[in-house]
Amino acid sequence: MSIYETVFIARQELSAQQVEELTTQYSKIITDAKGKVLKTENWGLRTLAYRIQKNRKGHYVLIESDVESAAIQEIERQMRLDENVLRYLTTRLEKPTEGPSVILDKGGEREDKREDKKFDKKEAA
Repeated sequence: MSIYETVFIARQELSAQQVEELTTQYSKIITDAKGKVLKTENWGLRTLAYRIQKNRKGHYVLIESDVESAAIQEIERQMRLDENVLRYLTTRLEKPTEGPSVILDKGGEREDKREDKKFDKKEAA
């Protein structure tokens, strides 16, 4: 089994409960395929960089899973058919991520960004 990260954008007209139902529906496909859902994050209603199907905002959701590729193909097929999903993207990861994603970690900085700032301060001196 491989580790996959799927992010999808749902229409802005959906309520938080409907977005949660969509997430549960896709997570069920993973568990039915004998996979594991490692992490789900709801990033909330965010402004899109450009309009998609006349929508200016969308509900962003991340699902990280350890499952066979056949289940991911089924999830992507379901997302293509669902008119509530504007866009989706699935990527394969080498190892599971630790802690919250960068989107949710607004207060803290990532480790690699901190190192860059230290280097910039030394270089400027």
